[in-house]
Amino acid sequence: MNTKELTAINDKGHIVFEGCDVVELANKYGTPLYVVSESEIRKRCRRIQKYFTNKYTDTQALYASKAMSSLALYKIIEEEGMGIDVVSGGELYTAIHGGFPAGNIYFHGNNKTPDEIRLAIDHNIGCFVIDNEYEIDLLQTLAFEKGKKVKALLRITPGVAGHTHAYISTGQVDSKFGFSIQDDMALKGIKKALDCPNIHFAGVHCHIGSQIYRTEAYVEAGKVMTTLLQRIKQEFGIVVEELNMGGGFGVFDYEENKHVDIIDFIDAIMGTIEEQCSIKDINRPRIIIEPGRWIAAEAGITLYTVGAIKEIKGVRKYVSVDGGMTDNPRHALYQAVYRAFVANKAEEPKTEIVTIAGKCCESGDILIRNLKAPVMEAGDILAVYGTGAYNYSMASNYNRMTRPALIMVKDGKAKVTIRRESYEDLLRYELL
Repeated sequence: MNTKELTAINDKGHIVFEGCDVVELANKYGTPLYVVSESEIRKRCRRIQKYFTNKYTDTQALYASKAMSSLALYKIIEEEGMGIDVVSGGELYTAIHGGFPAGNIYFHGNNKTPDEIRLAIDHNIGCFVIDNEYEIDLLQTLAFEKGKKVKALLRITPGVAGHTHAYISTGQVDSKFGFSIQDDMALKGIKKALDCPNIHFAGVHCHIGSQIYRTEAYVEAGKVMTTLLQRIKQEFGIVVEELNMGGGFGVFDYEENKHVDIIDFIDAIMGTIEEQCSIKDINRPRIIIEPGRWIAAEAGITLYTVGAIKEIKGVRKYVSVDGGMTDNPRHALYQAVYRAFVANKAEEPKTEIVTIAGKCCESGDILIRNLKAPVMEAGDILAVYGTGAYNYSMASNYNRMTRPALIMVKDGKAKVTIRRESYEDLLRYELL
């Protein structure tokens, strides 16, 4: 399923998203505006449960909350029976403040601070994912001070290329994340963790990157990680409890031949691990996956109002909107591709090719290049699809822009879950 399947056109010629006329949403709540389908989030959680946690025994799915973190979203994830992973004290605090079960929280990050670790220990989170030797020492020290023994996995860089943008590829040897397989660094890290009396070493984790479209990458990673499990058994005589294969499952980005169903990824991972564990004569550990983008991305759209239009004859026609890289930096960062429609002219013929520009004082503030669209005018409402992940979570106040509101829609009803920032909000931490 992708976001366009949530869309209809009403008798006004307006786009309808999850039963809501998006032009009316824009008029009522203002633009830019994040709009997220609660039903789609829930459907995707249930699809993961059906084809992963219910199909395969001893498995767990965690929502990778860096994709989009909010009190309302965490409540949905909890109700759908999934855990979460967090990567900062802020994400952790949000989850705890919202009453998310701490035992179902996994804490990632390549440079967790002492205060973040203390917060996690104090609230008895489920698991730390240790990223480096410094963190082993720090976690042992802080857990000892608290008089607690904490569960931990070690993050491993398996040396597997994810075939994605360099900025979101994390499994290769040259990475800031994790313990490398090379030179037995992973085994040395595991030995160090095993020697720490206040750390319970439960297993290993890997993540090969984001927006991965090839199941072969997960097959390769599964082989590498099960070989590591075999070596852990041989070296230390222990059976690993958990193997976390991360996330990074690619979502539909409107380029051809780039849509792989979550079932294909799951079956490739599980088939490989079960086969390899049998071949290597090791017990298959509990398997964890961490979908984030796959759950949130296609559940969201962003609405903008068209303003200035500039045509350079024979070169390009720029259509500027009232948002840009402050609410969606992904095209500027990763050359991410988006589809968009003029919501109030949904049935008009697409006779022009335009570039959608943001309003920031940056030439690189572009949202979409070469969009086929009807003739556009100031005041039109543009709906950009597939923005549920890494848009709100990456939003900034660059150029003193205020961050948009986020509403959740379901069955034709809308609810504000994050209010729009005001100019007063921009000054709330400033002192004279």
